[in-house]
Amino acid sequence: MIRRLSSRVRKFSTNADAVAATEFAMLAPFMLLLYIGGVELGNGVAINVKVSATAHSIADMVSQNTALSPSQMQNILTGATAIIAPYPVNNGQGSPIMSVTVSEISSDANGTLTLRWSQSFNGTSFGPGRTSLAANGSYGPVTLPASLNGTAGNSNNPNNQNDNVSFILGEASYAYTPNLGYTISGTVNLGDSYWIFPRCSTNSPTNSSVPPYYDVKYTTSTTTCTCIQHLQQKSC
Repeated sequence: MIRRLSSRVRKFSTNADAVAATEFAMLAPFMLLLYIGGVELGNGVAINVKVSATAHSIADMVSQNTALSPSQMQNILTGATAIIAPYPVNNGQGSPIMSVTVSEISSDANGTLTLRWSQSFNGTSFGPGRTSLAANGSYGPVTLPASLNGTAGNSNNPNNQNDNVSFILGEASYAYTPNLGYTISGTVNLGDSYWIFPRCSTNSPTNSSVPPYYDVKYTTSTTTCTCIQHLQQKSC
């Protein structure tokens, strides 16, 4: 009995049949996990790039105007959300998972920031965006990048050339939920912001204190203004 048992043990230890299948069965779950993780990571990176492009685009499009009416603003915000395609802007229940906001923020002679106006679109409805520069609702606090700060003594801007001007701030956020890795990562909030100077103005430099010289007005007016910098007509 002992001889037969020991003989079987020796045969089993030297038997190479089905080794490849056994190894595959052991490695398959890890290989599948790596594959799925790579796909989900790729989607997340792609969406994050599109979120950044959206924030850049809304700020850039708004900055090219001297003034915008509500309908013009809605067209810009709606068009900007198309950048995220082919990824959805609403989840399976129809709730929005993407939001774009554009605001004008001005600085006075002392570099103090003031929120002039803010508008937002969440893929379904339009409405006011930020209500202040402090954290409010889903928005975090606004901090002017050091490279744009014109306060005296700032090594990034020693000439204070960015005091008493306006900035256009574009913001985009996206709640990314992995299809297969939700239980591991949950919903990942992707977001980015972009600051840019308005390109045009209808104000003369001598009247630039209120509002600042370069300025984009949010108004119901549909009059035609002259873009001084570009020397061309603008519908505003």
